[in-house]
Order: sequence, then C-alpha cells, then structure tokens
Amino acid sequence: MPVYNYKTNRSIYMNNLKKIGLTALAGSLVASSAYAGALSVSGSAGVKYQSKSGSTGSASVQGNPYSDSNGITFSGSGDLDNGMTVGYSYTMTDAAFSTSNVTLDMGDSGKLAFGHDSAHGGIDTVKDKMPTAGEEAWDDHGAGDSAGVVDIGADASLYYSVNLNGITASASYARVGAGTDSSVALVASELVDGATFGIGVGTDNTGTSGTENDLSTVFATYATGPMTIGVQLSEIDKTAADSDIDREAAAISFAVNENLSISYGLSNVEYEDSTKVDAESTGISASYTMGGITIGAVNNKTDSFGGSSGTDREFTEVSLSFAF
Repeated sequence: MPVYNYKTNRSIYMNNLKKIGLTALAGSLVASSAYAGALSVSGSAGVKYQSKSGSTGSASVQGNPYSDSNGITFSGSGDLDNGMTVGYSYTMTDAAFSTSNVTLDMGDSGKLAFGHDSAHGGIDTVKDKMPTAGEEAWDDHGAGDSAGVVDIGADASLYYSVNLNGITASASYARVGAGTDSSVALVASELVDGATFGIGVGTDNTGTSGTENDLSTVFATYATGPMTIGVQLSEIDKTAADSDIDREAAAISFAVNENLSISYGLSNVEYEDSTKVDAESTGISASYTMGGITIGAVNNKTDSFGGSSGTDREFTEVSLSFAF
C-alpha cells in the first residue's frame, strides 16, 4: 500500500492548479485582446477679457482683466476581437489635470466608463440643457447650490449609458467620504420631431454620515429652423430644515447663419429659507465661428445672488479661442 506524502501531493496539486489558472488567464487574454489602436492629441488655446462687478468685493475682478488659457487632450482607442471597443481620454487645462476616463463600448449593450468626467452619465449630463451660444445665465457667478444647479460633481465615478429606441438611459455611482453619490437620467430625442425631453434624479453625499441631498430636474427643448427654445425645472431637497432650493430656467437661441449664433437665458432660484429672497439671473451670449477659430461674448447678471438682498453681480467676457 503506497504511503501518502502530504508535502509531495500538495506540491503536485498546487502546480496543477497554477497550470489551470495560467491556461484560463491566457485564454481570457486571447479572447479579449485589443488590436493596435491609435493615440491622438488635440488642443485648444484662447485669450479672454473678463470684467466682474458686484455689490461685494469678492465679486469683482482685481488686477489685469486679460488672461489666456490652453488645454491638451490625449485620446486613444482599440478594438477588441469580441467586437467591443476600449477608449481612453486624459485632459489637462493650463498644464493641470482636468478630466480622465476609460470607456468600454459594448455596442447595443451600452457603454461603461470610469473616471473623472461627469459627461458620461447620470444627472450631471442634464443639469442644465438650456440652449446657449456661450454660457448659461447663472454661470461665472457661482454654481452648485447657490445657483440651484443639480450638480453632483466629477469625483472618480462609475458610469453606464445605453440607447433604447431613441431614449438614452444613463447612471453614475461614486463612493465619496462617508456615503455615496448616485444618479440616473433619461433623455428622449425621437418622440416628437425637433423636441427633446429629459429627467434626472440623484443623491449627493453631504460629507456627514447618513445625510444626503436629493436632486431632481426635468427639461424640454424644441428646435425649429434656426431657433431653439427650452425650459427646465430643478429641485435640491436638503437634509437640513428650511434649506430646500428650487430653480426655474428658460432660454432661446437663434442661429443667424452657419457661423453666428446668439442666445438669451433666464434663471430664477427660490429658497425655502424665509430670510432669503429670489435670485434672478439673465444672460446674453453670442459666438462666431470660422473653422477652428471662435469669437465669443457673454454678459450675465444676477440680482440677489445666493438669496441675499442687494448682493448683485455682473459678468462680461469677450474671448478668442482656437481649436487644433
């Protein structure tokens, strides 16, 4: 009768197990290996004149109103032999990290993405869908809660999106501090000719364990000929008492010709806090494009910013930008 040797048999067993594991790994790599892809580089550069004024010192531009900016984006993709596509993008703005993402395009099954880039899914993709030739009416005065914008942010997040018969469904998820940020959005662009409808809901971690703000927004836009009009309603329901924020927005844009566009927008923010008054914003934008060159102009005004009576702000910008 043979004698069982624990060490010898265990060694044989482990070696066989390693062989099986390596064989399986090699098979999976062959099944999902990427063909040689391409890495491309694009960039932008611009010069701006900005003027800020307001009833508070922090709202005013101090010093030189002229500035320049530049951006570089590295992007690449490769096809897998199972028909899927892997993509990558990394953007720097003024030589500092801006956004990055890795995507897996699964065709009809949708697209998965991970990175610092909220454009891939969830409520941030529909936080403000009002037509504009430049900036939103509230922009450059302060975003987020102060402007009633349902913005979760661009923390490292997992995204998913899929198109189902003209309806795009997307979601975002991030583990942040003591809680999570999560959201979903639906956008329908083929139900009515020229019309687009959307809705988004989400929760935003406040940084305090067990407390999250509930966010929601709905919008509709309609394009006919050179004109596009839109309306949007947003709500931020906060955990703290008497701190909810509602926002109503409307805008219209007009394409004068294939190069020149102009727009006008309104944004009204209401605060549950009885000590605050409505914040009213108006904005005018224009842009003229010639190939890779764009000339833009923006003038935004906000009365009672943040709900503080008498705290008014105005922002003016003229810019020249190049894309290459």
